[in-house]
Amino acid sequence: MSDHEQQQPAPGRGKVLEALARAERKVFTRPAPKSAKAQVKFLLTRAKGSTKAVAERLGVSRRTVERYRVGKLTTPQKRLQAALVEETESDWQPQVRAQARAQAATSRGMMVEVTAYFGFTCTGSSDDGRERQITTDISPTYVKQILELQEAGATEEDLHPILAEAITESYFTEWGTRADGLRADFTAVSSISFRF
Repeated sequence: MSDHEQQQPAPGRGKVLEALARAERKVFTRPAPKSAKAQVKFLLTRAKGSTKAVAERLGVSRRTVERYRVGKLTTPQKRLQAALVEETESDWQPQVRAQARAQAATSRGMMVEVTAYFGFTCTGSSDDGRERQITTDISPTYVKQILELQEAGATEEDLHPILAEAITESYFTEWGTRADGLRADFTAVSSISFRF
């Protein structure tokens, strides 16, 4: 998958949420199922055999799910292929993902690499807002807030202020050692990635 494809958010998901999902996929210890048949079988296992539940998740009929399960259909259309990948990876290795998230939220934090428009508010600030590419650590305190918001179903717009605050603290104010009172907001996110 190219960098451009990786930066494109899934339908209904913004760039920040997609970047968090990509970061979780990178901690997998085994690859997720790749074939449509294997993905459907995995989803059926997670749904305790309910073709109705899997069909609803994928937005297809129960009959279609059954056809993929037995191998009568093997090559899904783009929309279904994307849904299979998304749903399989969202359920794949939950304990590994939970462990990585817990470590990031309590001790390690995580790294963010973002290209976005940053604007500033501060007494005496002469630095006009502009697009910047920033790579910096996010402290466990902010990681915990970000992950809690994500799990609570936060939107992209809900995550921007907490990310801006986390980046301000680590990158612009260097953990409170300079630029006291500086506040940065970011918009127009061109690209973003996280690393647990």
